[in-house]
Amino acid sequence: MDFGLTYFCKEKLRWNKYISNSLGFIVAASSNYLLNRKWTFESTNPEVSIEYLSFIAVSLVGLLINNAAIWWIHEKVGINFYIAKVGGIAAATFWNFFANYTFTF
Repeated sequence: MDFGLTYFCKEKLRWNKYISNSLGFIVAASSNYLLNRKWTFESTNPEVSIEYLSFIAVSLVGLLINNAAIWWIHEKVGINFYIAKVGGIAAATFWNFFANYTFTF
């Protein structure tokens, strides 16, 4: 979902690559909340809205990590944007899992 939406917005709609990346990341984060709540962490917390907001807060920090990694890998190192995005996803995934394990679920 993240890659598909990012590609569509960047390549087809010609939006800024970081805005496209951010939109893809945020849409993916929302669906990831549902998947993580049910399968990864098996949460039964009745405070779904508070849990979701915590998840989104963690994801926004992950988005900053993701964009920073993409910027560094793509702009400074000179690697293809989509390969850089894989590096950004890896860095953000590490953060997201441990932060959500600690703070959200």
